[in-house]
Amino acid sequence: MHVAEHLLARGNEVVGIDNFNDYYDVSLKQARLARLAPQPNFRLAKLDIADRSDMADLFEREKPGCVVHLAAQASVRYSLKNPYAYADSNLVGFVNVLEGCRQAQVEHLVYASSSSVYGGNVKTPFSEHDSIDHPISLYAATKRANELLAHSYSHLYGLPTTGLRFFTVYGPWGRPDMAYFMFTKAILEGRPIDVFNHGRMQRDFTYIDDITEGVVRVLDQPATPDPAYDPLHPDPASSNVPYRLFNIGNHQPVELMEFIATLENALGKKALKNFLPQQAGDVQATSSDMTELHAATGFAPSTSIKEGVDKFIDWYKNYYAVNTN
Repeated sequence: MHVAEHLLARGNEVVGIDNFNDYYDVSLKQARLARLAPQPNFRLAKLDIADRSDMADLFEREKPGCVVHLAAQASVRYSLKNPYAYADSNLVGFVNVLEGCRQAQVEHLVYASSSSVYGGNVKTPFSEHDSIDHPISLYAATKRANELLAHSYSHLYGLPTTGLRFFTVYGPWGRPDMAYFMFTKAILEGRPIDVFNHGRMQRDFTYIDDITEGVVRVLDQPATPDPAYDPLHPDPASSNVPYRLFNIGNHQPVELMEFIATLENALGKKALKNFLPQQAGDVQATSSDMTELHAATGFAPSTSIKEGVDKFIDWYKNYYAVNTN
């Protein structure tokens, strides 16, 4: 929604795709759509990206110039319960996007990867030049598979593809299954929050407006072959075909307990904390090396945790009409 709003504001024509599944509150998805629907340059295609026929028809009908692919079955933890949802959306769906882009001769495909691809890596900050062959969740494995599938299409068909490894995106209109969202709801309702790994985790929380700015900057610079690419010493971040990978994060990892304290301050209410062991599939810390994205686009995140949390809480209170007094 945020990327669509940004593109519409600068005069682009936007076709949005969503299947409005019930993984989380459908009314929130409908409310997002209601922000876009009145705009004359926006239209919606209600379909599932895993449906090969519908996707082929869409690309044939719309013939998009560029594609921003942000649809996926999200969440590390849910992948432990429902692996087939990830195979359908993140693998079959992604191939359908790639094939549609090939057939329509799209100028640039920008797609969402994830910081989870770094898996068991312990060296921080995470760099695009690091080896990432040890995912520790099915979600991470599907996102890494997306990167490899994109490279094959860049190699075989010259399709310019850029993958963005998002680092813990948060902010207004976000997903209710994200920890910061669930924490806010529980704190306001006086219920305890589950704090995994006893709070000894770090996350590179990245505000949605920063993410949106980075996505659009990348979209405007189609991937090109790296003239310095050395096949004898291959670099995971680039290639001799039009293929790139970038981290997109805040480059300011925050201790989980500090983030909770920021939420408490914004809400004016203390959290009841239920400390638990680390969950399967979770990583200890995430931190983004932003050198490459900054060099390529000039992008640098500008939203502090306090500013971002305050904006989220303001939106949350307004959207849910919460009275915290």
